[in-house]
Amino acid sequence: MRVLIPGIAGVLGQKVALRLVEQGHEVIGIDRRPWWNAPPSIELHNVDIRKRAAEDVFRKKKPHAVIHMATVTHLVERTEERYRINLGGTRAVFEHCRDWGVEHAIFVGRHTYYGAAADSPLYHKEEDPPMAVTTFPELADLVAADLYACTALWRVPELKTTVLRMVYTLGPTGHGTLAAYLRGKRVPTILGFDPLYHFMHEDDVTTAICLALEKRVAGVYNVAGPQPVPLSVAIRATGRTQIPLPESFFNAAIGRFGLPKLPPGALSHIKYPVVVDSAAFRAATGFKHAVDEVQAMEEYQKAFPVR
Repeated sequence: MRVLIPGIAGVLGQKVALRLVEQGHEVIGIDRRPWWNAPPSIELHNVDIRKRAAEDVFRKKKPHAVIHMATVTHLVERTEERYRINLGGTRAVFEHCRDWGVEHAIFVGRHTYYGAAADSPLYHKEEDPPMAVTTFPELADLVAADLYACTALWRVPELKTTVLRMVYTLGPTGHGTLAAYLRGKRVPTILGFDPLYHFMHEDDVTTAICLALEKRVAGVYNVAGPQPVPLSVAIRATGRTQIPLPESFFNAAIGRFGLPKLPPGALSHIKYPVVVDSAAFRAATGFKHAVDEVQAMEEYQKAFPVR
C-alpha cells in the first residue's frame, strides 16, 4: 500500500514510517522539517502541507492512505500559527484526500480533547463533548482540528476516516507533553491534588496507528495502553522530586526557580484527570499494549536521569 504521512519528521512520524516500511508498505512523507537519516526507501518532500506543492504530492503519487500527524502542541508555536498549522493543515489534508482519491485517512489526535474538570467522568467515551475548549483554551486549535477531521465521516462518505485520540506518550525519546512536563529535576503540582495520568509507550502508539491502517477501521476511537497512574507515582518513578504548590501561587511560580514553564490552562490538567475508555478500539483492531506503565516510566527515567 502507498501511504503518505504529513508530519513524518516528528518522533512518532518517523517511528510509524519505519514500521510501515518493515511491513512492506511504500511510504511517502511531507514535512517542513528535514529527516536527515531517513532510509532511502522513504520518499520525502520538504514542503508545507498548506501549500500547492503538498497538493502536487497527492496529485502525482496518488496515495492509498494518509496518516495525518502534522499538528503541533500549545508549547511550540504562537496561537495564530497553531491555528494555521493545526486547523488549516488538517483542512488541506482532508480536501486533498477527497480531491485525489485517497481511500483511507487517519487523523492522529490527542485525548486532551476532552479537557480536565472536577465534574468530568473518570473514563471518557468517544461521544463525550470537547470540554478542553473551556478548561484549557490553549488546546482549542487541536480540538478544532479533531472536530474538522470528524466531519469527514459524513462530508466525504467515500473516504474511510479514522480519528484516533491518543493518550500521552512516555518513553526513551522523551516525546510529548507529559515527557516535557517531567523533564526537570523538580515537578510542580497543586497542593491537595493527585490526578490520574493516562499514558502509553511510544512503541505501543506506533503499533496502534499501524493497526488502525491495517484493520481499516472507520470512526472515532480513544487509544490507550496500560492503566493510568497517579501523578505523584509518575514523578517518583521517573526519579523526580514533587513540589506541591498552593493553587494561588502556582501560576506565579512556574517557569521560575527551575520549574517548567506551562500555559495558564495547564492548571486544570494538573488538578484533574483525563482518562479514556479505549474498549472500542481494542475490540475493532485487537490492539494489546506490549509495554506496561512501570516499564514506560523506567525507560524514560533511564533516558533522562536527574543530574
